[in-house]
Amino acid sequence: MKLSIVIPVYNEQQNMSILHKTLTAVLNKLPNQYEIIYVDDGSTDSTPKILTQIKASSKNTKVITFTRNFGQTPAFDAGFKEASGDIIITMDGDLQNDPRDIPLLLEKIKTFDVVSGWRYKRKDPFFTKKIPSLLSNYLVKLLSGVKIHDQGCSLKAYKKECIKDLELYGEMHRFIPLILQLKGYKIGEAKVSHHKRQFGKTKYNMKRLFKGFLDLAFIKFWFNFSNRPLHFFGTLGFGTMLLGIVIGIANIIFHLFVLKASALNVGPLMLLSVLLIILGIQFIVLGFLGEIMIRIYYKDKTPPYSIKK
Repeated sequence: MKLSIVIPVYNEQQNMSILHKTLTAVLNKLPNQYEIIYVDDGSTDSTPKILTQIKASSKNTKVITFTRNFGQTPAFDAGFKEASGDIIITMDGDLQNDPRDIPLLLEKIKTFDVVSGWRYKRKDPFFTKKIPSLLSNYLVKLLSGVKIHDQGCSLKAYKKECIKDLELYGEMHRFIPLILQLKGYKIGEAKVSHHKRQFGKTKYNMKRLFKGFLDLAFIKFWFNFSNRPLHFFGTLGFGTMLLGIVIGIANIIFHLFVLKASALNVGPLMLLSVLLIILGIQFIVLGFLGEIMIRIYYKDKTPPYSIKK
């Protein structure tokens, strides 16, 4: 089996030579053919120059260079499209993932389609990285039921057939195991080493947690309702309309039979009732529009299922 190692990098000039030396030392001990694909995500330091030197001295190395910084998800997507290996391994370029864990992933993937690394002894700042990561992993488990301890670990192994039709955008790279499990692939997990960052600065910030939550919500919606949006919006619409009708009827009964009013006053509750009924109708109409758009989408796209054999 041929291996493809996909590594997105952004301003990692002090790490590149060390990473490549350690990585090739591990790969050369394996019986597999391999290729290393670095994706330079618009680095502004000396990283592009160092990658050029590495490529010139290594026949197994490819370098993809972006015009500007697009983010990790596009970098992984570009690497996946370029990869020709039977097994594709991803990792970070900051020396926090250990290449010596690659044989462990290869052993584990014999019984799984995807193996996700678990940084069970993580060497990161507690408040800025560990707490957001724990929250993110909890939300993934809550919304999807995927029981992976560490969605954000970049050290993962994939069989090629898993990612051939994968569409990535936003901040979805951390949810690839979730997406693949929803497609029906078998997901495994392996405890891997994690090192403290020695050089360079982390690219993580709290914005990514919020963006990641939105991507997670979209993934959940897409896989549950992408071929039947009317069921989602229709249920939401009928529920909203029903609530509006109940509030309206209760308001009418209260005014006519409790307050003994001779005329019905248009108060806040009656306005809320009318608003909810109108919103319910809009949700149902939105569901019909979604159905029309989905039928157009799937007419020219791949079908909403995956064939194993």
